[in-house]
Amino acid sequence: MKWLRSRAALAAISVLALTLVPLSKRVDGFRVGSKKFTESVVLGEAVTLMARNAGVPVLHARELGGTRVLFEALKSGSIDVYAEYTGTIAEEILAGSQPSDRSPSPAADLEPMRTALQRLGIGLSEPLGFNNGYGIGMLEERARELRIETLSDLASHPDLALGFSSEFMDRADGWPALRQAYGLPQPNVAGMDHDLAYRQLTSGEIDGVDVYTTDADIEYYGLRVLEDDRAHFPRYDAVLLYRLDLATRAPELLASILRLEGTLDERSMRAMNAKARLERIPESQVAGSFLEDTLSIDMGDARDAGTKSVGARIWRRTLEHLQLVRLSFVLAVLIGLPLGVLAAKASRLGAVILGVVGVIQTIPALALLVLLIQPVAALGLPSVGAGSVAAIAALFLYSLLPIVRNTCDGLRSLSPDLQESARALGLPASSRLLSIELPLASRTILAGLKTALVLNIGFATLGALIGAGGYGQPILTGIRLDDHGLILEGAVPAAAMALAAQALFSVLDRVWIPKGLRLANPA
Repeated sequence: MKWLRSRAALAAISVLALTLVPLSKRVDGFRVGSKKFTESVVLGEAVTLMARNAGVPVLHARELGGTRVLFEALKSGSIDVYAEYTGTIAEEILAGSQPSDRSPSPAADLEPMRTALQRLGIGLSEPLGFNNGYGIGMLEERARELRIETLSDLASHPDLALGFSSEFMDRADGWPALRQAYGLPQPNVAGMDHDLAYRQLTSGEIDGVDVYTTDADIEYYGLRVLEDDRAHFPRYDAVLLYRLDLATRAPELLASILRLEGTLDERSMRAMNAKARLERIPESQVAGSFLEDTLSIDMGDARDAGTKSVGARIWRRTLEHLQLVRLSFVLAVLIGLPLGVLAAKASRLGAVILGVVGVIQTIPALALLVLLIQPVAALGLPSVGAGSVAAIAALFLYSLLPIVRNTCDGLRSLSPDLQESARALGLPASSRLLSIELPLASRTILAGLKTALVLNIGFATLGALIGAGGYGQPILTGIRLDDHGLILEGAVPAAAMALAAQALFSVLDRVWIPKGLRLANPA
């Protein structure tokens, strides 16, 4: 029992250190969201800077994903505002609840849209001043070679390979509706990440991608945007969606961010996208310069808040990553070990437990993150952004399988003779488990914990998809900006953390595994 008491004390101290010591600071204030493309991030930074100018603590949860993630986060109160587009609101968010907005002057039709959103507790601003519609782009040389100028021309080329963003593949006004409107016969259509689709296009693996008409990538990649000769796509005038309670909760703040209405034309937006995308100027600086020039607001140091040294950025992301990993891993250990013991002791129930944790492991990570947002928000817990309970819950679920399985296998693999000897000595079941079975199975159990922790560190990078921060944030931004330096800024520290975790468990092997087992099975 001396072995058990000393290690139990060490475990208690470790758990307290892992769970109670604060690593990153959560911003409890105004929360801005943005989608996973450059223009949305720039607009999010503009709103963030306007909030800072009003003297309000603010967090910009960048690159949260697609429309559904952002809108569900807004409805639940996890964010307070984000930039959206009228076409997306009509065709995606309010699909079926009102007529689609396809008029040349969409501002006249905003009132039905505004009324429908108010029933959901959401406010709608006036247009910001520009239309960023969908289009289909091809490399200029390839389009010229095939003599393709309009979307109708695609019908004569059934062998073309098209690659569209996953959201465009599922949207009401996306690929299914486009194919029907133009009678397009292409069978080789793949859904993929929007930024990666451009790389596939330049490498010749696909012939066409979906584009945003104010996107700097059109010029960057030398694309021809095919004419929408049947006017399939509606207008996508940029607007702000915000929580209606801001009118009473923070009226000065709401008035400040609504000053953006009517300030942006397509030329200005395209220029800002180009500065961020092509010149690699931080989005906060791009938005800050625009606001200073257009609204004559002195941003001071506010626009440089996101431009820190590489070392400072890595340190901040390390703390965020550790915050995600430690909470989810400690929960997985505290719940996974008892489940593993139960699975080993009760064969029928054990099959159910192993089956459930095995099925959880097969759910795609992004799907699990999105599925958890709404129930977490319903409990009044932060579902997106820093401290996201949804991200921690997803990582906890992904960590269970190796812990539960290795604990179960370690206990089941013990020699029946040893267990029978313990019973013959008259030891109760709890003493046999704590003093004999768990110490003998410790090597296998620790191997499961090590695997779970390393997997957890890797999966935690996906938390950036719902704004949870960590090393995934520079990786996502690097993919979006085609910046290998930013990708490495997240990937290399994540790999280093995984190696450090392995080294830590090499030390724990010598602390936790009884000396006799280490001598019998040298590491």
